Amino acid sequence: MKWYLDLINRTLDEGVWVDNKRTGQSCLTIINADFEYDCASDIPPILLSKKVNYRAAFAEVLGYLRGYTNAEQFRALGTHTWDANANENESWLNNPHREGKDDMGIVYGATALMWPGYDQAIDALNPVIEKILQHEDDRGLIITFWNPAVFEYGCLRPCLHTWHFSILNEELHLTTYQRSADIPLGLPFNLLQGYFLVRVLAHIAGLKPGNLYMKFVNLHIYENQLRGVMEQLKRKPVSVKYTNYQLPKGKEMGCIAPIPVLPKFHIAEEVKTFDDLMSCPITAFQIEDY
Repeated sequence: MKWYLDLINRTLDEGVWVDNKRTGQSCLTIINADFEYDCASDIPPILLSKKVNYRAAFAEVLGYLRGYTNAEQFRALGTHTWDANANENESWLNNPHREGKDDMGIVYGATALMWPGYDQAIDALNPVIEKILQHEDDRGLIITFWNPAVFEYGCLRPCLHTWHFSILNEELHLTTYQRSADIPLGLPFNLLQGYFLVRVLAHIAGLKPGNLYMKFVNLHIYENQLRGVMEQLKRKPVSVKYTNYQLPKGKEMGCIAPIPVLPKFHIAEEVKTFDDLMSCPITAFQIEDY
């Protein structure tokens, strides 16, 4: 993805070194980037300059929708991305609200499902999903995980903190807002996750996939990631598979080059409803030819 490689170059050229207390490392930091993608395409926004564990990225989103609060739940679904935050974060380990090994507390989907109301907690997630399923856009199809009232009850504040859906002309669009993005590790996941949300929810709602708009505020590359991103910039982004080209009659073999096959997103036939989405394994979602 040219956008991603250009973002790395911009960060290297314009970035300012900032010390990060949480990690104990310095990072090159820039402010603001916008990403736009047409999700009608079966070709997902996945990097071809390095391998991305797309199943782990999809599993995170499913875990958020299901309101998971434990790293073991995420591992069972297919991702280890919450292991460190749940078990190696010193401030969380010393937090009196932590309930033992793998406990993440109230984060992401759990926050939306247990939003503090006037006199009791409310579900701020499923009513939005229900309106999408009914093709109803009231200009407020917003799911946010940014709630300062529960920060002390979770191991990490949300980075990608808001999903804002829109329905127009029977197309489902998504605008996301993200306060912080680790360019080498987190950002490739985030791009896929936005695409996944649009494709999957449009699929079960009977809508056409529309556009994905992503707003990133603080973007950074940590000092121990510099060697890796420099290596990426040296590579030519290519697909790892090629078609078997049928040689036309009268053509010489030497004039035919292999044609790269681009990755394609696929949803298993058994995923038809939101209930299916809440119970299906991560293998129901594939990126073929990657």
